[in-house]
Amino acid sequence: MSIYTQPHTSWTHRLTRMMVRPLVGTRVTPNHLTTARLITGLASCAAFAVGDESWTVWGGVIWLVSCLLDRADGELARLGNSSSPFGHLYDTICDLSVNALMFLAIGIGLRTSWLGEAGPLLGLLASAGVLAASILSAKLEAAGAVETKAYVGILGFDFDDALYLFAPAAWFGLFPYILIGAAIGGPFFAILTALRLRAARAGARAG
Repeated sequence: MSIYTQPHTSWTHRLTRMMVRPLVGTRVTPNHLTTARLITGLASCAAFAVGDESWTVWGGVIWLVSCLLDRADGELARLGNSSSPFGHLYDTICDLSVNALMFLAIGIGLRTSWLGEAGPLLGLLASAGVLAASILSAKLEAAGAVETKAYVGILGFDFDDALYLFAPAAWFGLFPYILIGAAIGGPFFAILTALRLRAARAGARAG
């Protein structure tokens, strides 16, 4: 039995699948859930950018809802057999935008912390790195260079399930350390994915 998580089988996928099952056949569409994901994601970013402790706590709550909605739209599309090219593109753009803006918002909010003016700069670096890594990962998957996803999860968790951890990080004041890690990890994964994509394209040409 493989320890690697197959697509759409993670614990969060299973949870949201149960949540959206009653919506199948109703007027609620996957695009409605994607829009809700976008709105809650942007609201969470706005709360993080304020830099106030209470706003940050509420931002974490909203962020957790946004992450669940991110899973829910795809699950509803699969259960209701209502997937579409537009829906997939819309979902991708919303996810890329919200995830990248979240790091920038955290950095702006930390301008009043011990990070000072380095907060927004680290946020910008993390945001650019995560956005580049996400786009390159999508290209790597589209090129057929990987069997499932560019970065697979293990033991029932997806690689991007780490985003859920930003909620408790907000509640327990861990954002400075999370941001520093993201400012290092984001560009690292972007470079790593770019190298993997380059090797895959070189292999395809050689083949």
